[in-house]
Amino acid sequence: MSAIDNHLERTRARLHRLEPHEALAAVSRGAILVDIRPQELRHTTGAIPDAVVIERNVLEWRLDPTSPHRIPQIEDADQAVIIFCQEGYASSLAAASLQDIGLRNATDLVGGFRDWAAEGLRVERPELLRHAKTTDGE
Repeated sequence: MSAIDNHLERTRARLHRLEPHEALAAVSRGAILVDIRPQELRHTTGAIPDAVVIERNVLEWRLDPTSPHRIPQIEDADQAVIIFCQEGYASSLAAASLQDIGLRNATDLVGGFRDWAAEGLRVERPELLRHAKTTDGE
């Protein structure tokens, strides 16, 4: 097993990861769903409505309850936060990082956006590009 696979396994052991339907229920109880995927990926695969988009490179600053740069939804260290990426790997590492800075109820979405969409939960799909067919009359 690779070093990163070992690290990921140890990281996930300390998280209470949520399946898509569990995450949806947690959001209905006030959890914040956070999309850390790059903009290009959101535009090509879709998005979860009402998820807060925070790029990975500023995640800790936006979600640290003691940071002057935090988003307004973060009121204290007990705020439930569910991180997701495309497939659920980077989000595990990000959730653990948030726990390390004091956000006790940070976790991630098992299978990421891919599994959320596969479960038939609501997503906003990107518009498909339409290529107009042209003919030259010959």
